[in-house]
Amino acid sequence: MSAGAVHVIGAGIAGLSAAIRLVEVGRKVIVHEAASFAGGRCRSYPDPTLGLVIDNGNHLLLSGNHQALDYLDRIGARETLHDPGAAIFDFADLKSGERWRLDLSEGRIPWWLFDPKKRVPGTTLGEYFAPLGVFMKGRSATVGEAMACEGPLYDRLWRPLLTSALNTDPRESSATLTAALLRETLAAGGKACHPLFAGHGLAGSFVDPALAVLAARGSVVRFGERLRAISFEGEHAVALDFDGAPQTLGADDSVIIGVPPWIAEDLLPGVTAPDDFRGILNAHFQIAPPRGQPAILGVVNGLIEWLFAFPDRLSVTISNADRLIDRPRDELAAGIWRQAAALTGLTPDLPPWQIVKEKRATFAATPAQNAKRPDSRTRWVNVVLAGDWIQTGLPATIEGAVRSGYKAASIILEPGAVAPKPRALSVSQ
Repeated sequence: MSAGAVHVIGAGIAGLSAAIRLVEVGRKVIVHEAASFAGGRCRSYPDPTLGLVIDNGNHLLLSGNHQALDYLDRIGARETLHDPGAAIFDFADLKSGERWRLDLSEGRIPWWLFDPKKRVPGTTLGEYFAPLGVFMKGRSATVGEAMACEGPLYDRLWRPLLTSALNTDPRESSATLTAALLRETLAAGGKACHPLFAGHGLAGSFVDPALAVLAARGSVVRFGERLRAISFEGEHAVALDFDGAPQTLGADDSVIIGVPPWIAEDLLPGVTAPDDFRGILNAHFQIAPPRGQPAILGVVNGLIEWLFAFPDRLSVTISNADRLIDRPRDELAAGIWRQAAALTGLTPDLPPWQIVKEKRATFAATPAQNAKRPDSRTRWVNVVLAGDWIQTGLPATIEGAVRSGYKAASIILEPGAVAPKPRALSVSQ
């Protein structure tokens, strides 16, 4: 086993999860982060407009996301997640005014489907088997080609669930990625579908505990270090250039690249990566939720898709939001709040608000983009990729990011994985 230092480029969830696995076995890890904070697209920050610490987005885990939960266990943060203790999903239809709750059976046999009172209003038993088609199609098929994307059940269940998981219109999304999602969640029974989220901020669950573990293990996290270039000789990376300050790599050193795909393409010649992305829009309102408000409310026939109730605010998430990204922020806030007020019974007067737009939140989960995702291994023996955009078998999710980080770490730890350079080499591009 090579015992050189490991340079992790990027302190997002992929980079942090890789670093945690490496320091656990005593490896020297140096994390380089271009920003002044860790977490990447999973972060919290103090917002001066609201006077609150808010998240850049509302990230939802399911209890079947085993690698993400394993990561939280390793950093001692699983208990920070809100867990209803069951697979419960509350929904509201803004158009009809109907409300309903899905309470899924814990086991693999979906007994709840056979009780009309537990099904989505206006749906029949047969409609629930429509997604079986995604398991039978090839890698180039879309969900729209694999199942009927219409009807009450699609509008009230499949579309909201799949849109939030894929961040892409289900009709054009990859049937393969959808099948992978369903296989690990709904097909595994309610025990794999408990909705979990960071009730007191993303940083407090996914980021700060990891930084504390790294610090306790002597790992260095260097903020404000943007990697501009990598120098190569043959099959090895030999130097890292941070803003004009090259750092020579030792013979046994290795590098994990855990940055967004467009940055990875600039750093690594010949690496292919997804190049089509979808946005996510989040709105935060400084107002306490009313008593009895569900922690998570799915919304259909509205601009809002998911309404989250935190102790000090209400937050809204809208996936596949490219149609909204360029709209004026005050117009968005007013329109979203009108619907939030109608759903909660709160005053229609607009409270203090903040709109957060992530224009390139995830790669588009289409068959074409899925085919562009690279493997963790690169043609350089001491360079490995990590990120939710590489081949994880899942769309861009926290679970996928953690899996990529774990895989990158496992490659580094393979016996002989990082072969020493045969002789001293001069640094060159």
